[in-house]
Parts: sequence; structure tokens; C-alpha cells
Amino acid sequence: MAALKHFLQLMDLTREELDHIFVRTRWIKQQFKSYQQYWPLQDRTLVMIFEKASTRTRLSFEAGMQQLGGSAIYLNTRDSQLGRGEPVEDAAQVISRMSDIVMIRTFEQDIIERFAANSRVPVINGLTNEYHPCQILADIYTYIEHRGPIQGKTVTWIGDSNNVCNTWLQAAEVFDFNVRVSTPPGYEIEPERAGLHGTGHYEEFADPMIAARGADLVTTDVWTSMGFEAENDERLRDFADWQVDADMMKQAKPAAVFMHCLPAHRGEEVAAEVIDGPQSVVWDEAENRLHAQKALMEYLLLGHLETK
Repeated sequence: MAALKHFLQLMDLTREELDHIFVRTRWIKQQFKSYQQYWPLQDRTLVMIFEKASTRTRLSFEAGMQQLGGSAIYLNTRDSQLGRGEPVEDAAQVISRMSDIVMIRTFEQDIIERFAANSRVPVINGLTNEYHPCQILADIYTYIEHRGPIQGKTVTWIGDSNNVCNTWLQAAEVFDFNVRVSTPPGYEIEPERAGLHGTGHYEEFADPMIAARGADLVTTDVWTSMGFEAENDERLRDFADWQVDADMMKQAKPAAVFMHCLPAHRGEEVAAEVIDGPQSVVWDEAENRLHAQKALMEYLLLGHLETK
């Protein structure tokens, strides 16, 4: 029985553990592509708790658990006692006695921290306001798959300093690469909110074109994240100069790749010619959510398995 571990933010696992998960991701993906059955989690149950809407998170976790031989149960807080005021701590006690692993997609990080503190089984952060570690797990694996090790590389983040940006900043510390962040005035990163231990792995740029210069990877997200819809019109104005277009990608290295966690709004945060162009790896990135999360669940439940 593996020791109880949670994945609530990227820094919950060490560089060595994450590197192991990437090795397993590659092998598990190969099994999937060659139609080789691999059921290490047979008779295991994943409970998925959603307070925020999702396409990729639900599909990748539900399909992933089934592909590993287990089963997945979907709970929306609107349809459960959690939505009627049941304490998070009580729900954690009960749900963790009836399942083997839990994934939560919610609002404040505090909610998932409280749940994990009262859980008997591993808890995975499927997204909170502060972090999106499963997305960056897939993103870094995708970069490795296409370009090799990310250590020492330059990642440019264009746009809002949201949960995905925060997790890129954590990843830079763990994997020893550099992040350049360019946001409009008033949307700058908050180091404390990002949970950073140091300041040596990122720089902030007022000019997004300068931030993109010489980058190995350029990435962005929607200008208006879930929960900020009331600010949409204001954000459309504020972010108008922060669209990743062909001119911006020309500032990056010729071999640079473009990523987006999706869903994307063509003509807003990214031009169609970029997301649908030859440097875009967004579809591999989206698929790799499935395989990276399978490797993550395998590790949290079974520990370190040797790759054949």
C-alpha cells in the first residue's frame, strides 16, 4: 500500500516523483495507442466532485479511470449535500470511506485543502481559483514529448495571471526553467498567491512582444476566467494588446511551440493562425491530460512502478 499523498498543487510532488510520472505517462500512452489493455486500478473507484463546469477535466479523468480498469463516479455539488451546506470535512470523511481516490474541481484552494485534511484517500486538484496542477503536468509532458527536457528553457506567459499562470511559476521552480510573464497593468502576478518559494525563475514584462523574444514555449489562456464573467467587457479592453498572434510568435524561437489549456476564443487571446498553425501543440496538450492523469492516479494509488 502506497503512502497517502495528495496532489493539490504542483509542489506537492518532488522533481523526482514528477519525472517518474512522465516516464509512466509515456509508457501508459503507448499502451493506449497500441490497444494494449492495462488495468492496474481494477476494482478501484474515483469520485469526481465538480463545483465548476468542465469538459476536459471530466472527460480525461472519467475515461482515464475506466481505461485503467476502474470506475468513476460524477458528483456535482448542486446535486449533493455539499451544495446544501454539509461541511467539507464531513463530506471528506464519508466520501473517502467509499472510494479509493478523489478529484475535486472547485473555487477556493482552502476547500480542497480542508477536504484533503479529512480524507483517507488521495485527493487531486482538478482546478481551483489558485492552481491548475493537472493542466501543467500535461503541458510539461507535451513539451518534453515534442522538444525534450524543459530544464533551462524559457516559457512566456501572455495574459491574465490566473491559476494556470500560478502553476507555471511553481513548475519553473520545480523543473528549473524560466517563465516570462506579461500582463496588462492591474493584472500582475501575486507571488504569495502563486505559492512561490523564491523569485529566481520568473520575470515580468510590460511589453508582451519583448516577453516573447527568444521563448521556447509561448502560452496563454482566456482573458476572462470562470468567476470573472462580470468583468468581461472591461477585460476585453484591457487585454486588447495581449493577443498571441503571428507577429508575437515570430519573436519566439523558430522551434517554439504554442500552448493553450482550452477552451480558446479565437480573435481574443489567440489568433486563429496561431492556434491552428504549425507551431501549435494544443491538441496533443489536450490529449495528454488523459495520459498524464492516468500516470498520476497510478502513482498516488500504487506508488513507484518500474517501467518495462
